[in-house]
Amino acid sequence: MSEKNYFTINEIAKKTQLPQYTIRYWESRFKLLRPLRLSSGHRRYTAKDAEIISEIKDLVLMKGYTLSGAKKVIFSNRKSKQPAFQATRPSDDTIKLLEDIKKDLQQIVKEC
Repeated sequence: MSEKNYFTINEIAKKTQLPQYTIRYWESRFKLLRPLRLSSGHRRYTAKDAEIISEIKDLVLMKGYTLSGAKKVIFSNRKSKQPAFQATRPSDDTIKLLEDIKKDLQQIVKEC
């Protein structure tokens, strides 16, 4: 059986043992927490969203941080986990492939 990719707010609330209104409030306070919104307005959360909510819960409710303090901790954790971006030159094969794709696309545009 495959694991679900998206969860409702009710499922996340049960999983994190938090009220739905708390999760909605935290969405307004933490930019990292932005669930997918369907055209109907319903939220769909990912497993990553659930991890962020759990992290906020741990910091705020278990360790006693304020929301702004929790933001700072989460931001510094995310910043330290991100590797520095290093641009690498694509291989000659990759460049050739991209050039071929570009030519093919240009030909298709001409034919239309």
